[in-house]
Amino acid sequence: MLKAAIILLLLATLVSLFSGLFFLVKDDGRGSRVVNALTVRVILAAATLALIAWGFYSGQLVSHATW
Repeated sequence: MLKAAIILLLLATLVSLFSGLFFLVKDDGRGSRVVNALTVRVILAAATLALIAWGFYSGQLVSHATW
């Protein structure tokens, strides 16, 4: 369940990234929609990092790195 939420947040971050690019091209950088897309993208990235940290803390996510 946690992994699905992380994947969903990453996909939403990508959608926000490309919507910001679209608004930047369409509005020539004069509108506030680019700023709104950036704000949403930063919030989604912070939520993703928080979920990953919580997953490692709670033991639901584990690292199998050998180093």
